[in-house]
Amino acid sequence: MTDEVAVPVRRLENFPAEWDLPTYATVGSAAVDLRNAGPDVTLPPGGRALVATGLAIALPDGLEAQVRPRSGLAIRQGIGMINAPGTIDSDYRGEIHVPLINHDRETQTLAHGERIAQMLVARVVRIAWQSVESLPETTRGSGGFGSTGR
Repeated sequence: MTDEVAVPVRRLENFPAEWDLPTYATVGSAAVDLRNAGPDVTLPPGGRALVATGLAIALPDGLEAQVRPRSGLAIRQGIGMINAPGTIDSDYRGEIHVPLINHDRETQTLAHGERIAQMLVARVVRIAWQSVESLPETTRGSGGFGSTGR
């Protein structure tokens, strides 16, 4: 069973009136797709751009929105996000932008209206630090990068 939460959303001037708000593509989808609400974006190899979505939201306290790359863009065009996932805090009211990067060897263009990222909403658990002299032992211990094998 899936929870549902009401999220106020504001369509900004650059969000075309004929566009529907983002929806879930399938019953099992965890995220909605965000579109490029700005002009076409051309990214040279290694190029970066902050792409506008034309949307602003008001998340209830205790929630965050996570903006993630689209797997199709990554595979077909080498387009990813500079910081993935990007976090939208519940007290942010500005336009949602997506920081994209071109990892491909060729210049890539993202058209106005193209789906550029996906966004999901998640619950936030706050940290209550407990300062201790030592941590409980585990089999792994302090083994870091690569310590569990291939």
